[in-house]
Order: sequence, then C-alpha cells, then structure tokens
Amino acid sequence: QVQLVESGGGLVQAGGSLRLSCAASGRSFSSYAMGWFRPAPGKERDFVAGISWRGDSTDYTDSVKGRFTISRDNAKNTVYLQMNSLKPEDTAIYYCAASLFGIARSNHYDYWGQGTQVTVSS
Repeated sequence: QVQLVESGGGLVQAGGSLRLSCAASGRSFSSYAMGWFRPAPGKERDFVAGISWRGDSTDYTDSVKGRFTISRDNAKNTVYLQMNSLKPEDTAIYYCAASLFGIARSNHYDYWGQGTQVTVSS
C-alpha cells in the first residue's frame, strides 16, 4: 500500500512558476514509476508527465514539453513537478500516481493522491 500526498499548488500569474511535490508513504516507493495527471475535456485524468522508478526515463505530454520537468528523490520518497512558463490553460487539479508497471500515459496506475489545485491567472 502506498499513500500519496500532493502539495505546492496555488495561484500564479501567467509566465510564472510552481513546483509541485508528491510525498509517498508506505512500502517500496522506489519500485514505482510515478506520474502526474490533470483533468482534460472528456478525460477525468489526463497524462502530464511520468518518470521511471530509477529516474532515468521521463515522458511528457506535448503541451508541457520544455516547460515542465518531472524528477524524483527516492531517499525522500518524493516526486516533483517543476512547472515554468505557466499558462492559463494549465489551470487544473494536479494528481500524482504510482505504478508498478512503468511509465504509462493511460490512467491505469495503482495508487493516486487527492490532488493539488493550480490556478494560473492571465
């Protein structure tokens, strides 16, 4: 069992930055690939970024490439999402998720956090 708690959301102006954190408790955090998701039209949770269990492989949806960076610190059981050059369309609740089966763009992850709100004003 893995519990995930997101933090770091807030209100920021367009062009600004935020860093989201997802702290994991439970067993074997370093065994899980991690992902960040947000709602999108027609999708309850849409893939934003993912990172392998060792942190040596990452994946991003096209709309955030070059602006967002996912990273992890297995010693701290935490995964991060650095968000730069934020746009109003990035406004959403951001969820982190854990998967034993590697990075996936689908929402078939094993564990989910409760989400943190990001609001970008124009």
